[in-house]
Amino acid sequence: MKRIAVLTSGGDAPGMNAAIRAVVRTGIDKGWEVYGVRNGYSGLVGGKFVALGARDVGGIMQRGGTVLGSARSPEFQTDEGRLEAVRALHQHGLEALVIIGGNGTQAGSLALAAMGFPVVGVASTIDNDLYGSDITIGVDTALNIALEAIDRLKVTASSHQRAFLVEVMGRNCGYLALMAALAGGAEAVIIPERECHPEAIASQLHDAYRRGKPHALIVVAEGAQYNAEGLMKYFQANRARLGFDLRVTTLGHVQRGGTPTAFDRLLGTRLGAAATDCLARGQFGVLVGIHQDEICVTPLADVVGKRKPLDPRLLELERILAM
Repeated sequence: MKRIAVLTSGGDAPGMNAAIRAVVRTGIDKGWEVYGVRNGYSGLVGGKFVALGARDVGGIMQRGGTVLGSARSPEFQTDEGRLEAVRALHQHGLEALVIIGGNGTQAGSLALAAMGFPVVGVASTIDNDLYGSDITIGVDTALNIALEAIDRLKVTASSHQRAFLVEVMGRNCGYLALMAALAGGAEAVIIPERECHPEAIASQLHDAYRRGKPHALIVVAEGAQYNAEGLMKYFQANRARLGFDLRVTTLGHVQRGGTPTAFDRLLGTRLGAAATDCLARGQFGVLVGIHQDEICVTPLADVVGKRKPLDPRLLELERILAM
């Protein structure tokens, strides 16, 4: 093997740049030429490759997002688009591809692998819903950003004896919301895996006040049936009966834009380096992740289409600690 490429796709995640840096420098150490693909699968279809040297990836670890960019690619969703992507790779003499991203991204990895092109995926998504890795690149940073917001909101909530609702990202996975609720001392959490009716939330908040709490804070996942917007509308419509309304903060993409924590920089570095090790030993069509602090490799066919379940013990722990 002489020439490889690396791309990032899907939602950006803090720590992706550390993974890019590791792929480039460990690839060069193996004697390979390394290229970056601009703007994800869209750039792959369009043949947007740029040579990357060791100095080109200097000073990027501390930056959020991805220096290679990411973009949606309707073309890549078609057979013709994927054929064009593989054609572009061959035209540039590229022999293998490292793909950094989450569920949708790794579905693309599997599609390329099924076409016979050597691919290794790297687990990266703030949602932490990707099967094949205990934790994925970007999760730790996103969680710490959410916690900072929660800590600040609890201060003003106590001052005004109000109920605050914080919506975090995570798509259809409640991992971020559950961990933020546990670490932030929330009174309630609403996640897609355990839906909760607004009336039950109102009851929990009233119980919190009766127990002498000066404030109440709820964390909700964006993918829940009653997300921030839905809960706010319900409480506003029933304010006279419920006795209070909610102050809502939606964190949104703020969670993705933070400076990567040390954990995410190290995780990105380890997984990026492991990806080139897979290529060197001819292990293709796999996802590189981490399990019990050890690098693990899972076939992409066992990853795509699955969603990592939440630990039910943590759900029960959150309920107990909210008393």
